Amino acid sequence: MTQHPRPLSPHLQVYRWQITMAMSIFHRITGVALAIAALGLAIWLIALAGSDALFAQVSALLASLPGQVVLIAASAGLIYHLLNGIRHLIWDAGRGMSIPAVYRGGYAVIVLTVLLTAGIWLLAAVRT
Repeated sequence: MTQHPRPLSPHLQVYRWQITMAMSIFHRITGVALAIAALGLAIWLIALAGSDALFAQVSALLASLPGQVVLIAASAGLIYHLLNGIRHLIWDAGRGMSIPAVYRGGYAVIVLTVLLTAGIWLLAAVRT
């Protein structure tokens, strides 16, 4: 009897995209992105401790449009990762495990991420 090669487990082509799948994948992506952003923070701190000229160069880079986009994306990733982590802690406590509650929590994380990121950057813009 010949056997046809089959995948060891179902893959993305088998499943229909759902918010829970997308949020899990995005949680992993933001975790990696935050590790890279931590390197950027270390570079900024080294520049701060170094010469005034080096700090001015790093500050100019962060003040540029691409730098601002990276900073906004990093802050949105941090907020998303934090809120989704809190959501997982709630699940660890045995709460919010029904399908409707899982979906409500997912949408709440997305909405709060957008609102908190916008609020932080609007507050920063008003204060400067």
